[in-house]
Amino acid sequence: MPVIDRLSVQLCHVVVPVLVVLFSISGHPQAFPCRLIQSTALCKNYQLSAVPNHLPQQIEEIFLDKNLLINLQNGCLSRYPILRTFSCLNNHLRTVEENVFSESPLIENLNFADNELHYGYKQVAQSLSSLSQLKTLDLSGNGLSEEMVSVLLQNLSSLESLYLSRNAMLRLDETIFRDLQQLKELNVEKNLLFEIDGAFDHMKKLQRLNLAFNCLPCLVKFEMTQLLVLNASHNSIEWFITNQNLSETFLLETLDLSDNRLLFFPFLPTHNHIRTLILSNNWVSFYQHFANDTSSNWTTSVEFYNLGQNVGNVTMQLWNESLHGDLSSVELLDLSENKVNYFPQGFIRQMPHLNWLRLKSNCLQSFSLMPEDLPVTLYALDVSKNRLTELKASQSSISKLNNLTYLNLSTNDIQKLPPKIFANLPSLSTVDLSHNPVDVCFSEESNYSFSTCVVWSNIVTLKKLYLTGCGIQNMPPLPFKGTALTHLELSNNPELHIKQESLAGLSDTLEHLGLGNTGLQDFDFSPYSHLRSLNISRNSISELPESLMALNLRLLDLRDNMLTTIPSKHATMLAHRLQAVYMNGNAFNCCHLDWYRTFAENKGINVVDLAEITCLDFNRRRHKVVLFDTYHCGGISNEESFVWYILLFVTVSVSIVGISVIYLLTFRPRMLPRAIKKRCWRPTPY
Repeated sequence: MPVIDRLSVQLCHVVVPVLVVLFSISGHPQAFPCRLIQSTALCKNYQLSAVPNHLPQQIEEIFLDKNLLINLQNGCLSRYPILRTFSCLNNHLRTVEENVFSESPLIENLNFADNELHYGYKQVAQSLSSLSQLKTLDLSGNGLSEEMVSVLLQNLSSLESLYLSRNAMLRLDETIFRDLQQLKELNVEKNLLFEIDGAFDHMKKLQRLNLAFNCLPCLVKFEMTQLLVLNASHNSIEWFITNQNLSETFLLETLDLSDNRLLFFPFLPTHNHIRTLILSNNWVSFYQHFANDTSSNWTTSVEFYNLGQNVGNVTMQLWNESLHGDLSSVELLDLSENKVNYFPQGFIRQMPHLNWLRLKSNCLQSFSLMPEDLPVTLYALDVSKNRLTELKASQSSISKLNNLTYLNLSTNDIQKLPPKIFANLPSLSTVDLSHNPVDVCFSEESNYSFSTCVVWSNIVTLKKLYLTGCGIQNMPPLPFKGTALTHLELSNNPELHIKQESLAGLSDTLEHLGLGNTGLQDFDFSPYSHLRSLNISRNSISELPESLMALNLRLLDLRDNMLTTIPSKHATMLAHRLQAVYMNGNAFNCCHLDWYRTFAENKGINVVDLAEITCLDFNRRRHKVVLFDTYHCGGISNEESFVWYILLFVTVSVSIVGISVIYLLTFRPRMLPRAIKKRCWRPTPY
């Protein structure tokens, strides 16, 4: 018994302290991996299922994004009385109990985006009603209908910014936002809206409205004079017509109607401040020639009716091209990818502050670079991918366009133009004439008023020149003398056969050179010490030019040549200098891939098309370079090597058996007959 008593006493001394420690730990909050930065708690992506209750009471911002919260229970924020920002973005929230925010009345910013609040939206609405200072609310991506939104927004009169994108709203009317008198920004993009009947008329402080990615068929009788930015892109809008009867000046600065179905240039306000007008990817054209049609079935006006209330019809003159409104403030006009085949007389000149004019992918056959047709403020002009055959310009007067810096005329059919047209533009920095049948002038051709070639020498401001696919055959000596080109693109001129003197004078400035598919063979690149990017693809080059080793290149394009290998010395140098290289389409030898190992070991170089690079074995069969170690030089594949392994095994086995027999016959002559007799001789019955 005494022994048992002593044992129990010792156990008590050991067990009791352990239990005390365990209970003390369980009674205190455990350390949690939220990151604290001053008064902000970052608890993102920690698999949390509840709001942490151990954070400092003076916390002002809590971010619980990307966790596993399903329900916010009453009292979960009671510890944080001065909380101002609370974010539960991308959880699984379905309900928010009524009194969750009752003890955190100072919340100004609330983010519930990407949850499932359509299940318990009525409870959520009750909880929001206690937030009298709420300024920003994000309910995007919650599967909300317009009826649910109407309930959620009741009495939120302090809201200034509201985000409702990626929900399931179909129709908006004047009742949904009736309490939001202070709202300045509203985002309802990526819903299913097809009607917005008077929904915003009473919101006199609204400045930014995003209606993008919906199903709106038109915006007619637009009269939101206080709006600064309107994004109605990616809808099905065929008409945009403002209320022409309003004498007030519209404050609108940015109007985005891109990716719609506009047939006409929008009917803008008579007085406005529009600076950015984006109309790309529509069906806009001008139809003045239709106004002269006298057919009996032809109309020159159209009437719009509000079928819901049968009031408020609007009549417009279809072909009257003076109804496009005030364009005097426009600085950027984007009409890319439309159906424009001409501009009304003086149309572009109505924009005296125009800086950027984008007309890519239209149907223009002629374009004027005359100062009387373009504003002198024009900085960038893009008329690429049209049907231009004629470029109207005067070498003497074009100098008035002294702000024109960027000019893109690529992918047209311009065949004749004044040879020195670009030399007379005093600020011209970038020209793209790619994919036009335009050559480079020799000196005797530069005096013609119109020619099939262009003079590029002595344009001191020119930095970037793109002449891809122009069919250039003969490059005169010193064609770029007197320029400071940093980018020169001459690729896809297969008959060019460029010579050393063709690029003379550019050694101190040239940083990018494109000579892909130009018949390049022997060219010394060593003088161009500033070169950082070089394209010599598709030239049937069989050996890497030695002169490349003198350059400090960052990007090199060697695709579609006849290279069989890259010497180890060159590969090592390139691996330490290049950042990116293209090498697919060559005839690399599978048994000379040391360059590949060098590139693979150096993490600083990115072989962009590595997965596509192939090599040839001795039997001219192609293999992926990345799998080259599964093949053996000489064209012996895995299947063939397996057969050879079997033959080798059989040969070795037969040899061992033969050696064993010889050994037995030589050193144990009696053992073998005795073993044969034992196994093979049997008594014969008579």
